[in-house]
Amino acid sequence: MKTLKFSELNLSNEILKAVKDLGFEEATPIQSLSIPKMMTGIDIVGQAQTGTGKTAAFGIPILEKVNPKNRDVQSIILCPTRELAIQVAEELKLFSKYKKGIDIVPIYGGQPIQRQMIALSKGAQIVIGTPGRVIDHLERQTLKLDVTSTIVLDEADEMLDMGFREDIELILKSMPEKRQTVFFSATMPKEFLFLTKKYQQHPEIIKVVSEKLTVPSIEQYYFDIREHQKLEALARCLDMYSPKLSLVFCNTKKRVDEVAIALQVRGYCADAIHGDMSQSQRDRVMTKFRNGSVEILIATDVAARGIDVENIDMVFNFDIPKDDENYVHRIGRTGRAGKTGKAYNFVAGKDIYKLRDIQRYTKATIKRKNIPSLADVENTKTTIMLDKIKEVLKGKDLEKYARMTESLISDEVTSLDVAAALLKMTFVAEKKEQKLDIFAKKNEMIKLFINVGKKDNLKVGDLVDTITGKVGLNSKLIGNIKILDAFSFLEVPQDHADNVIHTLQSTDIKGKKVFIGPAKRKLSDKVNFQKYYTRSKNIKS
Repeated sequence: MKTLKFSELNLSNEILKAVKDLGFEEATPIQSLSIPKMMTGIDIVGQAQTGTGKTAAFGIPILEKVNPKNRDVQSIILCPTRELAIQVAEELKLFSKYKKGIDIVPIYGGQPIQRQMIALSKGAQIVIGTPGRVIDHLERQTLKLDVTSTIVLDEADEMLDMGFREDIELILKSMPEKRQTVFFSATMPKEFLFLTKKYQQHPEIIKVVSEKLTVPSIEQYYFDIREHQKLEALARCLDMYSPKLSLVFCNTKKRVDEVAIALQVRGYCADAIHGDMSQSQRDRVMTKFRNGSVEILIATDVAARGIDVENIDMVFNFDIPKDDENYVHRIGRTGRAGKTGKAYNFVAGKDIYKLRDIQRYTKATIKRKNIPSLADVENTKTTIMLDKIKEVLKGKDLEKYARMTESLISDEVTSLDVAAALLKMTFVAEKKEQKLDIFAKKNEMIKLFINVGKKDNLKVGDLVDTITGKVGLNSKLIGNIKILDAFSFLEVPQDHADNVIHTLQSTDIKGKKVFIGPAKRKLSDKVNFQKYYTRSKNIKS
């Protein structure tokens, strides 16, 4: 469709000046369609993907309609997450910088409610909040919506997925019947359509869905690997491609923590963000990611909502998302504002069928790619090291080191020999680590049962430390570990299984004597457990 310049949208000089300061000239499709419609006061359903400029599409009309002399809440914007609420508030403040007398207050969980109560008591024309905290203020009567004329639900489908339907309906019922109701959503599930029919009056539907749902500037690849190879694959990609900022997506909070810890142990500047973290923790992580002190952010889909950080070079799908649309949201975090980006997918087992569904949905090509080999990674690191040496050589503070080098030179040793020896010292540690190539090793995995579990306070790290310490098995060869209440399962290469069983049998873990052996298919009843217990003792003998 034909897009409009902001100067063609009949906006105030204050808004146009703020838009110019931000470097925008041409409106996006959703902005070109939504801004004029919203200005008329009609109800709207806007469908557009993440990263299309939705905030300005509803934020600018809201700002234009505000009466600065009236201190009542005139507009409320609901967001699914705290991060998105903060982002929307920040953007509206940038657009309103030249408009006097407009107060914008974000309200969300995790921040002291008293601080928000004080801000609301001073008067705010625009409130941006998460449904739960908005309800909290309504019940305390510190927020009143009885004269509010506009409500916007941003990412409405996500709010419904997160179970906010009842809260949303309570908020809508607390507002005047005569109002402007605006829904913005990437998708339109049945529950969403029910809300539009119940709470909107003849809404104008605005759809901006590109033929290809993914950004053309994003190159998409997948690696066909085994589950236990994912971490090593991620590490190799990070070493090979050296992204300045990257996002790693996992499907569960537990997996996010595990990947973050594993990367930190390997020396990467990585951190995690998910819903179980306190708000202060999430704040600190996001601040570090924005300023670059954290280069790799591992996140769940919900926690990543509202993350709008420029210059994210790569997105890694450590786990393939269960929802096709989440794939679009994930990779849309890179390749923004006309810049190029790359997305890498780690596909294990049946995930290949899910990837094919995603390709059909997005109409995009996701190319198969081989994991970088150890030689590839080493060559890349060598190139980086040589480039650094060239930069140092440009300096003029080398006299001290030149004298040290000169003292080593003799008839048998040249300066070239000394330089080569220093480079060898630099790389030797990494080469020792790289002797084991888990991708080159074609070895079937076997699942083992161990009679220690959550009730014994067993954690994944405890089991890994025990196997690597007592058995001497490299941690890279350990496959999936699943810790249940009374027992656990782990995968090890078949040709190492006997050694693992023999070494750990009847040793102590967490103060409990270990029984370990090949896993049965069903261990859900006492009979099977007893048979297994007997067999475990026989294995030992």
